[in-house]
Amino acid sequence: MKAGFIGLGNVGGKLAGSLLRNGVELSVRDLDQSAAQPFLERGATWADSPAAMTQAVDVVITCLPSPAASAAVMEADDGILAAMGPGKIWLEMSTTDESEVKRLAERVQQRGGQAVDCPVSGGCHRAATGNISIFAGCERATFETILPLLTKMGRRILHTGAIGSASVLKVITNYLASVNLVALGEALTTAKAAGLDLGTSYEAIRISSGNSFVHETESQVILNGSRDINFTMDLVVKDMSLFQAVADRHDLPLEISPLLLDIFKDGIERFGPREWSPNIVARLEQQTGLKLLADGFPAEMVDDEPEEPGYEIRRKPLK
Repeated sequence: MKAGFIGLGNVGGKLAGSLLRNGVELSVRDLDQSAAQPFLERGATWADSPAAMTQAVDVVITCLPSPAASAAVMEADDGILAAMGPGKIWLEMSTTDESEVKRLAERVQQRGGQAVDCPVSGGCHRAATGNISIFAGCERATFETILPLLTKMGRRILHTGAIGSASVLKVITNYLASVNLVALGEALTTAKAAGLDLGTSYEAIRISSGNSFVHETESQVILNGSRDINFTMDLVVKDMSLFQAVADRHDLPLEISPLLLDIFKDGIERFGPREWSPNIVARLEQQTGLKLLADGFPAEMVDDEPEEPGYEIRRKPLK
């Protein structure tokens, strides 16, 4: 199965790297052609346009920073849709809007192709090692066709249902991660104010009912001071806005989500849109004069689990 990959940023570049590492014949493209150079040196080919790529491959993958960017790549005169047809599959691996991915998927299907909304979750460090989780929203037959390719990019693969379902679940999980990040900032600040050792506090949370994936990863770079998780505040606001839009479409009276959006918008006002998202804790540091720093924590996360073949996650039947 030949694959094409458009968007070689923080996440996309790592996913494309996993495909190359696992022997997939790969074509690549990015607005910044220099970003493609490491892949070309490893055997990938350059596509002169999204249409040219689509014509040459079986599966074309987009991993882009916004729904607008995906739409531009799809609908330009030399875009993916211009070459879409029977036997072709589009994988949307961006974090995107449910209604937008459905709209573009319909256009793909009108041309005889198949579409999958296929976001990932687990952090850049796991994307780099092929151990990230992947959601896939599509027809079951399409899922079975692309599952072998997905297992070369991720470890745990979940078929979420119809097109659009994966995108909704992705913004739900990102919402929960952002809630947890802000809550951890408050918890660690409270521990500091109470005179507790922050290293010990980290371990207490880790071995307790308060533990989470976000704590085991982002709390470490918070306490190191780097706050580098390869994810920025503007992306949090984008994802949180997509989550809130889903809730608004269903007239849900959410309380935490609007407050969280305000917190991160304030973080952008203070620190800039491209500030690392874990530095949202600096709002409390500024207000209290307390610094969330401790010795012995890494400046960035590295996945120390060995790469393993990916597999489908199936929901266990209730007993």
